Amino acid sequence: MKRILLIGGAGYVGVELVKTLLNNNYIVTVYDLFIYGDNLSLNKIKNLNLIKGDIRDLKFLDKTIKNFDYVIHLACISNDPSFDLNPELGKSINYDPFNDLLKICKNNGVKRFIYASSSSVYGIKSEENVSENASLKPLTDYSKYKVLCEEQLFKICSDDFCCTSIRPATVCGYSDRQRLDLVVNILTNFAFNKREISVFGGDQLRPNIHIKDMCNSYLCVLSADTKMINGEAFNVGLENYSVKHLAELVKDSVDNNTKINYFKSNDNRSYHISSNKIKKSLGFSTSFTIKEAIIDLKDAFSKKLLKNPLENEMYFNIKRMKSINLK
Repeated sequence: MKRILLIGGAGYVGVELVKTLLNNNYIVTVYDLFIYGDNLSLNKIKNLNLIKGDIRDLKFLDKTIKNFDYVIHLACISNDPSFDLNPELGKSINYDPFNDLLKICKNNGVKRFIYASSSSVYGIKSEENVSENASLKPLTDYSKYKVLCEEQLFKICSDDFCCTSIRPATVCGYSDRQRLDLVVNILTNFAFNKREISVFGGDQLRPNIHIKDMCNSYLCVLSADTKMINGEAFNVGLENYSVKHLAELVKDSVDNNTKINYFKSNDNRSYHISSNKIKKSLGFSTSFTIKEAIIDLKDAFSKKLLKNPLENEMYFNIKRMKSINLK
């Protein structure tokens, strides 16, 4: 059995990825601050270990990263609004420790390192489908540091230290560590719980991917031939829908009586990516639709699996970071 470390493994994607890896016979260790709680009920599961630690504590990381075959690095202050709340905090977590972390992993015998980057690294592009060969023109500090981390990643990779970057679309759907501050999840939350949603602009494109497909993409890269992934970046997404289209899809899937209010917006970020490379190179195809992600969330709301979903800080990164005064 292969031993894998998930740095930031208690996050929105991480907790679902843990299940995927355990179901595929990996021995999993999660390294995380657990600021959203250990609401995962994971600590008594076979082949799973939890370690509370800060990505900035390099000495502790050096002691921790022993005898792992693989590392997936998910830990970061996620998305632009959360990063903008405290840019210095964001830099200290998302960028400053990254190069040292890579050296620690390489020196301690890690064979593969997979970095969770972002499709936002491309900025605004005019072409219909943006491939991995497109120039990187990040618009925000969050995406700028993703680019800088990728540069460090590809400099250090070698025959015995395989490095890969995943550039995901916006993830959507239900997770045991739920986020309700991502576009599809936001729209679904308000459609179900208020029967009214707001769309700012609407023509901006937002590539999305079901959370189960996101997890499966990591599994695909882990099992791929080293020559196919070493020093490579892969887009991972599904539909490049406009925000307006997403709103209509949510309305149709949740309740046709939902009211959609449209407002002007100065937000010109419009992202659209091609995921043909990972399909052609590694044979990865998505299996779940955005509509299925919406229905999964609708079912979670119906079953009251999410407590006070319009207000609960545990589902909103900025609210939680402010509440605990994360530094």
